[in-house]
Amino acid sequence: MDNAKLKDRMSGKVQDLQKPAGEPNITVTSAADTALAPVNSGYLALNNNALDIIRANLKSQPLTLDLFDLVKSPSGGSTVFEVPGLAGNEAAMELTGIVLDYTTPRAYWDTPDPVEGTPPVCMSQNSIISHDGKSCALCPFNDFGSKDGESGAKACKESVLLFLLRPNSIIPLLVRVPVTSKGRFLKYSTRLLSTLTPLSSVVTKITLEKSISKGGKPYALFNFQTISTLSPEEAAQARAFGQQFMEIVNAAQMVPELAQAS
Repeated sequence: MDNAKLKDRMSGKVQDLQKPAGEPNITVTSAADTALAPVNSGYLALNNNALDIIRANLKSQPLTLDLFDLVKSPSGGSTVFEVPGLAGNEAAMELTGIVLDYTTPRAYWDTPDPVEGTPPVCMSQNSIISHDGKSCALCPFNDFGSKDGESGAKACKESVLLFLLRPNSIIPLLVRVPVTSKGRFLKYSTRLLSTLTPLSSVVTKITLEKSISKGGKPYALFNFQTISTLSPEEAAQARAFGQQFMEIVNAAQMVPELAQAS
């Protein structure tokens, strides 16, 4: 046997020894290489090659959050959303769509009223570990009352950022849920979890209701409701689309943008 053949056989033996016993040969395919088969759906993103179009248009450029349309909590206790549109902001009493994914960012500014767009002193993408590796739970700015000592609010601002896919768009709408409604969203997602229902397999309706803070200031509370369940084919497509879309977005590299003052 010549040296080349012997080398090939030895290489194969080494690879076999490195595998756990009984493990089959597996070809790993990344999500980005997996084509999504269109399904019969009322959602534009699930009916065609939306991901291919997105990748082609981006031309390897990052899909940063400032390119998304963003809906914030209205001020003054208003129960009407302001949704960006081609002709400017449009009023909406409710938002409806598939929650593909969400993040739970938080940020701290060393001034009580930072100018919009000001980067924070400290930030976290998941509200657990800060950008410099410290525990958010042990931070003094995570204590109730640390903001001003009177309102009971935390100095470190928390929120939930939803990626809401609407029927006539292949780019999700960003919905920023304030900390006052963070618990409501997490409770909603937990209710779905209790029945083994993925968040991305249902159509969610988001509405607002007026409430009053302990200090007497009006603000808006978010409500979350399931209005329909996707077919098995749609649910599988939505899950796959969401996973691949978030790979394109790569939210882990967008922590500074997640935490802009607003």
